[in-house]
Amino acid sequence: MKSSALNLTVLAMMFVALHLATTSQTCAQQRPLITEDVEIIKPGAVRIDFGFDFAQDKNFTLSGLNGDLTRIGVVNARFGLAPNVEIEAGGVIQNFLSVNRQYRASATPLKLKDAGSTNDTGDFFLATKIKLKNETKRFPALGFRFGVQLPNSNQERGIGVNQINFFAQVIAGKHFGKLNLFGNIGLGILTAPSVLYTQNDVALYGLAAAYQVNDRLTLVGEVNGRQSTRRTTPLGTESEGEARIGARLKAAGLVWDLAGIKGINSNSNRTGVTFGVSYEADLFTPVK
Repeated sequence: MKSSALNLTVLAMMFVALHLATTSQTCAQQRPLITEDVEIIKPGAVRIDFGFDFAQDKNFTLSGLNGDLTRIGVVNARFGLAPNVEIEAGGVIQNFLSVNRQYRASATPLKLKDAGSTNDTGDFFLATKIKLKNETKRFPALGFRFGVQLPNSNQERGIGVNQINFFAQVIAGKHFGKLNLFGNIGLGILTAPSVLYTQNDVALYGLAAAYQVNDRLTLVGEVNGRQSTRRTTPLGTESEGEARIGARLKAAGLVWDLAGIKGINSNSNRTGVTFGVSYEADLFTPVK
């Protein structure tokens, strides 16, 4: 069941990407940032993001593994349904972990390919974003985003948590000339993977900036993560966060992005890099 659902998701995204090859590009981008911008893509448009991540020295608390993580196929699809509403689906097609060590015993059974590496599908998600208020001279634009993370991974591979999680965020954004400042604050309800009938409510946060140097180049940066609210945190729901700084460049009809990553929590990756490409196009005519 899980494998069939994932295959259908990947095939659907491939179909959309194939359709985009014959359509025209519009604007608005999110990568390489995680912090959500309040802006909505226009009705009838779709934006496809495809990226690669590499993270060094990351702890996976549920399995007790530490290693260097490569994420191939960090995909995301956004669909504009109305002037103030978009839906989103995304995830990681394949995670590869080069194991450095096992720093403590695993809380769940493990089935690794060998002692030095493991791989697994990432957990995909579905989300909806609603723009509630436009920006004014004095006040920022406001929005709301909520969604669910789906259990596509396999705990026995040592990377994913394979749980259903819920998240909701308030979004705000304000422009100051060429500088766009935006932030998120919200709540994540995370199922504890190793303890029955237990959850952890974490605070979600993000603060980002994008500076448009010219029509082609934009510099970006952010701090984004989650903070556990429990004194004794269930394994797999610990605080995590990272800072990113990078750039977006429009070229060859696409938007390319590159950013360096620095972890800011004990279980976050030490350093990393992300690279990706985005394409936005008209796909359908919204129902009026």
